[in-house]
Amino acid sequence: MTLFDGSRHPQQDQALPDDSYTSEDHDVFTVAGRSCIEEGHSAQVLSIVLDEKNQVIVRSMGWNLLPPLVEVLLKKEEKTVPQCLAIFNHLIETCRPKELLIGLLEQLEQDDPVAIAESLLLLLKPLQKVLLSLGSRKPSSLGMTLSSVLDQVAKLPVPRTKEQEEDDVFSLCRCCTELTDFVKPFVQEAGQKVPNGETQQGKEDELRTELLKFCMKTLSHPLLEIELKDPDTLPVSPLRTFATEILNILCAIGEPLPSLVYRPMLKRKQVAGFLEEEVRYPTESLASLAHLVFVHHLAADTFPSVFSPVFALRSNMEHIFLLLSRTDDFKLQKGLELYEKSLVRVEDGSLPADLLEIKTFLTVPQNLVKVMTICPQHDLRTKGLKVFQLSIDKFDIEAKYRFFQYMLQTGNHSGVEGYVIKNIRNQIDVALRPGNGNIWFEGVHLLPLLRKVLSLPDGPETDLLQYLDRVMESLNLLRYLIIRDKVTENQTGIWTELYKVEDMFMKPLRVGLNMSRAHYERELQNTVESKKKKKKAKEESVLSVSVGDEKLPNVTSESQIQALHSALHTFDMIESVLVRIEELVEAKDEL
Repeated sequence: MTLFDGSRHPQQDQALPDDSYTSEDHDVFTVAGRSCIEEGHSAQVLSIVLDEKNQVIVRSMGWNLLPPLVEVLLKKEEKTVPQCLAIFNHLIETCRPKELLIGLLEQLEQDDPVAIAESLLLLLKPLQKVLLSLGSRKPSSLGMTLSSVLDQVAKLPVPRTKEQEEDDVFSLCRCCTELTDFVKPFVQEAGQKVPNGETQQGKEDELRTELLKFCMKTLSHPLLEIELKDPDTLPVSPLRTFATEILNILCAIGEPLPSLVYRPMLKRKQVAGFLEEEVRYPTESLASLAHLVFVHHLAADTFPSVFSPVFALRSNMEHIFLLLSRTDDFKLQKGLELYEKSLVRVEDGSLPADLLEIKTFLTVPQNLVKVMTICPQHDLRTKGLKVFQLSIDKFDIEAKYRFFQYMLQTGNHSGVEGYVIKNIRNQIDVALRPGNGNIWFEGVHLLPLLRKVLSLPDGPETDLLQYLDRVMESLNLLRYLIIRDKVTENQTGIWTELYKVEDMFMKPLRVGLNMSRAHYERELQNTVESKKKKKKAKEESVLSVSVGDEKLPNVTSESQIQALHSALHTFDMIESVLVRIEELVEAKDEL
């Protein structure tokens, strides 16, 4: 039995029972039907599909016509679109949901961003209709569908500017809007099974599990990849609306936002189900959620005021650590923003030293140092330094002291160590003011910190150019102490410690300076003589010069001479401060 004749035009044959069609019947139907649609005979196919006598075969095999139909609908050819759309809608109403679901999901698979967006916008509503008719198989099928849809959404470029979001140049905004409409009936159904915010156990929980997975995945992408615009910048923001809808869905399915954000601090009861904890609540998704709440203030009214700023900071440190551990600029930016927003709510000088026993209060600064020193984006390095200082300001006196100790041990970067030493000098200055004395930045507690500061990492062999920032700040601190702290008062203990400072810092520094200057002067002389010996040529030859054990990049002799002069100038600058300190010490000794 065939439904189409040899010319591939439809014929009305008597229908057979649903299970009486052979694989050959399916092949004939599929090939003939697709060919008719592709060759523009969609009107004839429509008449066969709508014929009452053919509904059994349409129900059994009609889903095979989806590929050519979707292709025509995506191309939007005016002549055949109305007939193809009518066929498409009839198939959605008539065919078995299981086959329809498979067929529709296959048509979602696209690679070109334009085709991805158009197929999503075309197929989401039909997919919703099919899923709503599935009954007990609905949760697993919904999960499969949402996973496929989000995989396609992940291929769409993300708008980076206000104008790109307004114009929706990549169609991501429309797709996100359609996606929230797509899940609404399923959210409503799942919400009815969550009385008083408590989830029921059992089979019906599978639906909210799939919706939870969906929300977690959207928080990771696209929301973590998007820079949401503030209402003042973009009053109507589809992406901001999408983020708000995702948070609303979480609340609707019995996942209170405070419990999600504060998971690192709150002990939750074990949730029954097939998903393990880290799969149910991915850490990156929770970090994205915390950023939406604390930076963009989405759903902030759902958070109880009983939670203190310090509690919020402690919880967010887990999220901040995760974001600052990434290499992607947008995630680093969000980590810095979340840290800053969490810190500004905390009173200056209020964080106690015992917080440093919490791992993240030490690992987050290490991540900050990486942002400040190796991140290629200047704006992020500057922001990192600003947040680093803000974090220092929030510690109390003892916490600052212990934090400085830790950073001097682990900083491993001259600029960072120099910045810490500058902060130490500021704290000593505060402590020495009348009425401000404290036990941490004067007297016996200060001396161990000073010993860490007033030392050379490698003794006389220390590379003074590499450690310039640290050495200069150490010298500035020593000069400040000698000028500020009188010998008769000796509040900082520097005068009883001075002989050790001379042996461990000043004398080795003097030796290191002399060695470095001699080395660079010799290199400068050799380079100048080498240049004089070279014959004049159209293009100056390139030199390869080694300083110490390191081979410098190939540069022209002029550039090399300039670099050597700069190094010698640096040594002069260091020596001038050292000489001033020696003069001050000598003058004090004569008193």
